[in-house]
Amino acid sequence: MQIPQGKRWIDAQAAPDDIQAVIDSYGFSPPMAKTLASRGLVSREDIARFLQPRISDLVDPFAIPGLKDACDIILDHIENGSVILVYGDYDVDGVTATALMVQVLSELGAQTVPFIPHPIEDGAGFELDPLMRCIRVHHPQLVVTVDCGTSSVQAVDAASRLGIDVVITDHHEPSDAGIAHHACALVNPKLGPVHGVQSGAPKAVRMLAGVGVAFKLCHGLVRSARARGVEEASHIDLTRYLDMVAMGTVADIVPLLDENRILVYHGLRLMNHTRSVGIKTLLKTADVAGEVDTYHIGFIIGPRINAAGRLGHADSALELLLTEDPKRAMDLAAKLSHDSLDRQQIEDRIVREACEDLDARFDPERDFGLVVAHENWHAGVIGIVASRLASRYNRPVVVIDKNPDGIGRASCRSIPGFDLLRHLTPCADILRRFGGHAMAAGLQIDLDRIPEFATRFNAVCAGTLRGADIQRQLTVDAWLEPKNINDHLYADQARLRPFGHSNPVPVWGLRNVVPVYPPRVSGGKHLKCFFNIHGIQREAIGFGMGDRRVPSGPLDIAFNLILNRYNGQTYLQLHLQDFRAAQPEVPSPPPPDPGPEE
Repeated sequence: MQIPQGKRWIDAQAAPDDIQAVIDSYGFSPPMAKTLASRGLVSREDIARFLQPRISDLVDPFAIPGLKDACDIILDHIENGSVILVYGDYDVDGVTATALMVQVLSELGAQTVPFIPHPIEDGAGFELDPLMRCIRVHHPQLVVTVDCGTSSVQAVDAASRLGIDVVITDHHEPSDAGIAHHACALVNPKLGPVHGVQSGAPKAVRMLAGVGVAFKLCHGLVRSARARGVEEASHIDLTRYLDMVAMGTVADIVPLLDENRILVYHGLRLMNHTRSVGIKTLLKTADVAGEVDTYHIGFIIGPRINAAGRLGHADSALELLLTEDPKRAMDLAAKLSHDSLDRQQIEDRIVREACEDLDARFDPERDFGLVVAHENWHAGVIGIVASRLASRYNRPVVVIDKNPDGIGRASCRSIPGFDLLRHLTPCADILRRFGGHAMAAGLQIDLDRIPEFATRFNAVCAGTLRGADIQRQLTVDAWLEPKNINDHLYADQARLRPFGHSNPVPVWGLRNVVPVYPPRVSGGKHLKCFFNIHGIQREAIGFGMGDRRVPSGPLDIAFNLILNRYNGQTYLQLHLQDFRAAQPEVPSPPPPDPGPEE
């Protein structure tokens, strides 16, 4: 079976007048001006706010429903000397949110106890069994969740029966379990009137990561504490925690727009001269050179923090973020680096085994929802595996770890435009439980029902995808002339950082280029080419494209322009996003006639 390769290239669209307005206002080069205009950034005000996000533009935390109640409850417990359990999650978002909440509560004088569940023993989220264990050991009077808890009805009700207050802070959509309305306060900007909340949060904060919601609560706490005359609150500077907020936000792949953009923009600036012993040590052991950017969080720092929770227990990652002991930080950072290598090897093995299974039977005309199951697949890694498989086959994928207890635990990932949760719902009678959102979900199933589920899930997915155009698409922000590829374009591009979800690194197109040497495979799986572009030999890397056949003759290439540092040298490198045999240029269609003015 041949996996479909290549993508459909789509040119970003922008009105010529808008492009010229951006050039006139900000001096951007035409390719960059088109990129901004096609992303809806045309007015001076919008561009200024985007290029230089201001802390002063953050939304008032008390505009989020439930946040004021949460602040009042927490401050009352601090005044009463209560033990406060901060209950997080084991991914980067959850770990950074836990560390943030513990540090700010401690600065306010609280007695705090952090807890992060074990992915295998406890599962993800705010669950009843680990909560009861925490209650027996720590005897908290208040539980504050971060990055979890919206649908944890059982855990909240159990705590309530024991006289323990619960404050939920979360950013996940409600699952089929319902909403934990019995919590003393429920702070989730995604909730609105349809969920029984009186009024929704402002649009700018609805896509916050869990650590972003925790930061808004901390902001509200400090303001409320100052209003109460709490001496400790007058000395708290929340901006010193923005490096952690940036880490969790970027790693959770939420849109880097509005509130998230402000937090990440300033968090990255702080990270480059952070006072955090743990973060500073993590950057050093990871050999991060130059200015820290979202790339370093997403592909170097984030995976190290994630590895602790994925393979075992996230306590080591949490301790690293909290410690002020340089020696201890070095030991913990070294452990995370080792864990990250182990996770990568386990992940690669599972992907290889899954592909061997799927490649042998995949038929693009028949298979629209893929289910793959195996014994001894690590539950902490299968979510990453599912993402890689969904990208490879361009289909929604369910990866199931078959356990000796007769239950399969699965991670599910979708493709753009396909609502995964909606398509799992018709399979509910087969599943023990499921939940998630449009792009990612989890489920549990009895092993003997996996074949039945695989058949039905494929049929449900086929009802939507059969006959639909589901070829992967690639948006080309602008086509370049060879002379455009230079330091000036890179400097223009850098003004749009931080890059991430909803603000991707621009994809540039270049027509009719011929490799100087025959393309070769590097590192066993990456394609490496060299092109002579305007008299300069440029290196191009296609990560994961080692198995792609390169057409003979001239090529069109689509790429990101990256500043690469290697062996003491710094140079511009092309990161290939796709390539194809050179095609004749097709003029862009004129903009539609708006019709007569009224």
